[in-house]
Amino acid sequence: MTDRQPTPGSLARWHTAEPQREGLGVFPRLRNFIDDIANTSPARLALTVFAVVVLLFTALLSLPAASADGQVTPLHQAMFTAVSAVCVTGLTVVSTALHWSFFGQLVILVGIFVGGLGTLTLASLLALMVSKRLGVRGKIIAAQSMNTAGRLGEVGTLLRIVITTSVVIEAVLALVLIPRFMILGEGFWQSIWHGLFYAISSFNNAGFTAHAEGIVPYENDLWILIPIMVGVFFGSLGFPVVMVLQQNGLNWKKWNLHTKLTIEVSLILFAVGSLLWAMMEWDNARTIGGMAFSDKLLHSVFASVNIRSGGFNLVDQNEMESTTMLLTDALMFAGGGSASTAGGIKVTTIAVMFLAIVAEARGDADVKIHGRTIPQGAMRVAISVIVAGATLVSVGSFLLLSITGEPLDRVLFEAISAFATCGLSTNLSAEAPPAGAYVLTALMFMGRVGTVTLAAALALRQRSQLFSYPEERPIIG
Repeated sequence: MTDRQPTPGSLARWHTAEPQREGLGVFPRLRNFIDDIANTSPARLALTVFAVVVLLFTALLSLPAASADGQVTPLHQAMFTAVSAVCVTGLTVVSTALHWSFFGQLVILVGIFVGGLGTLTLASLLALMVSKRLGVRGKIIAAQSMNTAGRLGEVGTLLRIVITTSVVIEAVLALVLIPRFMILGEGFWQSIWHGLFYAISSFNNAGFTAHAEGIVPYENDLWILIPIMVGVFFGSLGFPVVMVLQQNGLNWKKWNLHTKLTIEVSLILFAVGSLLWAMMEWDNARTIGGMAFSDKLLHSVFASVNIRSGGFNLVDQNEMESTTMLLTDALMFAGGGSASTAGGIKVTTIAVMFLAIVAEARGDADVKIHGRTIPQGAMRVAISVIVAGATLVSVGSFLLLSITGEPLDRVLFEAISAFATCGLSTNLSAEAPPAGAYVLTALMFMGRVGTVTLAAALALRQRSQLFSYPEERPIIG
């Protein structure tokens, strides 16, 4: 067998083809770069995509056209607002209605919609748009983020369902709110804008308001409050739960374990939160003490729905009792459902840890619920998420205490609200110096992408070992 010798023609073709390969354009190189990250570290891709999106919206909000007075917004304010929008938090350092122009408010609203899709969804969409495909690892993480790990071939379809679901729910909410704003005397286009704004803000659990006084003027208007509460609650359940409800309705037997746990814990926290908030604020003259019985109940229910992530408020958070602020801290830290627009450590994390404690108290070897056994790996991820969240809040609170000198209860409230992307505020965000704003900005960003990315990375990080060490149990407790 002899080697084929290249002919002069083939050599010419080879020499002309090689420079073309080396001279690939920017887009092919970007495609290859994203392809490599998506296949090797999808969690890192998610983090990178979110950071780039934040920088883009920061640049847009820094433009003179974004502010109502036509001036350039300071960097710390533009970045804070961009992160708060993209991370669907709702904390503000300037008034959304007064400081930003229509263009600025539109940028915020688009940021809320984009950010509400979630880090892993955005990363998956980017990989699909640029490289037209997802690697196996990318598909696994994207599918796990929507709790559909057994349907890797349908990830693209599932991503389209996520976007379609968001648009449909927000459109329905807007169709309910727009006529009400018109009845209340607002102009046609203003009513459309406010209806769309609150529909997107509520479903994405963002808490941004398009009125200078927020939604306080509508504190007794059920046509405004109920759609907002419905949007916040459904947004906090998460896309995996919404898709299960779309497919199976209220047929409990066909729900998967994630859906059951999410809805159960969400309803428990809603009921307990409403009851405790009402008990603690019932006689507080600074909040609801002087209201009628029905108004007190409405405020309690509205507060409970929004505490865990919605961020809309009808009372001044500084005027609440200290016990109510502590309750709010706990519920904000808990957050909503996994792969949802809500923040916090997520209700399924709480459910898994509670079930593990019950199993340990009973002496059970496995953690069981609804005829299913929860794997040990899920509990390790839950512990990691809780510890990471508590650490971020502790470090952030320490820095804010050093920078602002404010009381601990006020600082802790703002730090948890930022990390849990809730948006309830004691106005510390607006009062803090730029250094404090940057700390809260970092908390919002890490709270939105940190624990989720950590959980996604740990979910696939399993090493097989051919040996094991002898067991030895240390004293715990």
